[in-house]
Amino acid sequence: MSRTEMKALGWDACDVILVTGDAYIDHPSFGMALIGRMLEAQGFRVGIISQPDWKSAEPFRALGRPRLFFGITAGNMDSMVNRYTSDRKIRSDDAYTPGAEAGRRPDRAVTVYAQRAREAFPDANVVIGSIEASLRRIAHYDYWSDKVRRSVLPDSKADLLIFGNAERALVALARRLDAGEPIEAIRDLRGTAFMVKPGWLPGEEWGEIDSLTLDRPGRVEPHPDPYAMEPQQASMPATADGAQAVRIVPAAERVAARRAARGKMVVRLPAYETVSADPVMYAHASRIFHLESNPGNARALVQAHGEGPGRRDVWLNPPPIPLTTPEMDFVFGLPYARRPHPAYGDARIPAWDMIKFSINIMRGCFGGCTFCSITEHEGRIIQSRSEASILHEIEEIRDRTPDFKGHITDLGGPTANMYRLACKDKKIETSCRRLSCVYPGICENLNTDHAPLVSLYRKARAIPGVKRVTIGSGLRYDLAVRSPEYVKELVTHHVSGLLKIAPEHTEEGPLSKMMKPGIGTYEKFAAMFEKYSQEAGKKQHLVPYFIAAHPGTTDEDMVNLALWLKKQGFRPDQVQTFLPTPMAMATTMYHSRRNPLRKVSADSEIVETARAGKVRKLHKALLRWHDPENWPLIREALQQMGRADLIGNGPNCLVPRHQPGVPLPATGHTATSPARGAAKGAAGARQPGGRPAPAGSRSPQAGRAPVRSGPASTAKPARTGKRHA
Repeated sequence: MSRTEMKALGWDACDVILVTGDAYIDHPSFGMALIGRMLEAQGFRVGIISQPDWKSAEPFRALGRPRLFFGITAGNMDSMVNRYTSDRKIRSDDAYTPGAEAGRRPDRAVTVYAQRAREAFPDANVVIGSIEASLRRIAHYDYWSDKVRRSVLPDSKADLLIFGNAERALVALARRLDAGEPIEAIRDLRGTAFMVKPGWLPGEEWGEIDSLTLDRPGRVEPHPDPYAMEPQQASMPATADGAQAVRIVPAAERVAARRAARGKMVVRLPAYETVSADPVMYAHASRIFHLESNPGNARALVQAHGEGPGRRDVWLNPPPIPLTTPEMDFVFGLPYARRPHPAYGDARIPAWDMIKFSINIMRGCFGGCTFCSITEHEGRIIQSRSEASILHEIEEIRDRTPDFKGHITDLGGPTANMYRLACKDKKIETSCRRLSCVYPGICENLNTDHAPLVSLYRKARAIPGVKRVTIGSGLRYDLAVRSPEYVKELVTHHVSGLLKIAPEHTEEGPLSKMMKPGIGTYEKFAAMFEKYSQEAGKKQHLVPYFIAAHPGTTDEDMVNLALWLKKQGFRPDQVQTFLPTPMAMATTMYHSRRNPLRKVSADSEIVETARAGKVRKLHKALLRWHDPENWPLIREALQQMGRADLIGNGPNCLVPRHQPGVPLPATGHTATSPARGAAKGAAGARQPGGRPAPAGSRSPQAGRAPVRSGPASTAKPARTGKRHA
């Protein structure tokens, strides 16, 4: 990180300099450490510039000019998501910064850092990556400026963009640059994007598919006819009467030829100027993009930026091939220091505090939730580490982390229970174009066996020195209910009082736009959770997540959700309003009011969404129906909706008729809030002794004890980038 450290290592220069918006923590959960150690293992000298002052180019000269390239990232989180709330308000802290200090990275950090690196050394190669670059690799709707922005490539002036998990591409790039190949000639790496002149193709055998008009997401390829007949090759003899001989072409041969031709085709997306002016065309482009996301069959994409002589095309190669288990083991088995860089002293870094005793066992997610950015970045194919690699990391934590007390806080990833789950047939997996393996139902070709995960849990907690292993990552409950053995194992041994779970909503309208299962599946899992908790003699709670103002959600949907929450006794405190992240399909719905899950046309399905500030505020208020501060807004909305029957103190009412502390009409008395325990089962009931009941708990007078959410102070999730809502 400094010239002093370079001198101690005997380096005159760095081969690669990585620039990050995060504090440098040498742990595999942090991208810069993982990439840095991987390049180091290939023999390259790697420097890291962490959270540089972007107001001038001087901090980018700290380690000199890199011999091969600058690698630019915003860090583990998108810089805009990191800095702003869903209401576009500036956050007061940053979990990835020493002391949680806010404001240590610029807005759109990838672009700013790349420009400063170019200013510092104009002749250096600049490569951008990480989740911020991945989600901005094509023209994308930007929530914070409320417009469609260009790909990050022309704005950053980078030579190359690497999207997704970049290990293979980075190693290949570094080796080829080291061998003297110019970066502008490296155009064949999967998972990379770059700028080209109009009409550029990789070779003469390549062709282009025009998808510039609605309802044409690429060429329609019919199933091959196994009885098709074609003329013989010229070298074969003709029949006696001079007729051309024919032969039956096997289906496998025709499919192979078709696939070979498909691999040499590029799909042209509507231009930036088109999608920025026409929301329907934006939705069309989004659909095409997501249909070309399976590494097994995805084609290259190209999108024009600019008009006239200044036009350039953004070319995207197909996504990277997922890492194998041995490759994953290699990456996670590198010699990480497993702690923040000594330059930070004793400063507390919240993100490090959260993950220091947790282990990432897999990557990717085949859930396909439309509001989530994981799929666009890590892909739908699960990449799992071996059991031996994971158990070894537990031993590393035990032996090398000074303040380890015996508690492993997570064996997880984007989803806790997708470890080693995959398509039953590799051929089916490589040809599939479904956007989710579990929606509208779990695919019959998906292996849902949780036995390897159960085995891992048992072996992990049996390691000497490990007192407890709990699961901190979110759970996919529609998969879990298929394995009662797994649920029992989890609930009996691996829940730390609270378990995170994300039904997101109760109503079919928003759930269909999220690609999430119905609330009935959640209730089935909740019953199993309660049953096994009681059998284990434990009092444990589910912490459910819900999203307000998601596309496809009406005011009535939110009222129904609020009524369900009250009936279940949930009083959520940590709630979230839908945040449109770049390139997500739900973001497309938010911007275009069209549904890209189906073919898009000028008269296709309209997706209504809460865009106005007051409506979004109402939807969030309905999630926190128990908070007296929200009651005036809810009352007003219920009256306008013709649902005044939900206003009152009865058991079927949502909010009381009168605000606490406000004099009642013609009496002079003051209304007493049900939150003070005056009404049985009312929102905000207090515990004996006058202390407020924990958020998510039931009124003590209600007399029922179903699965409940826990205290908000305990359940508050750190913003680690595992889940974007």
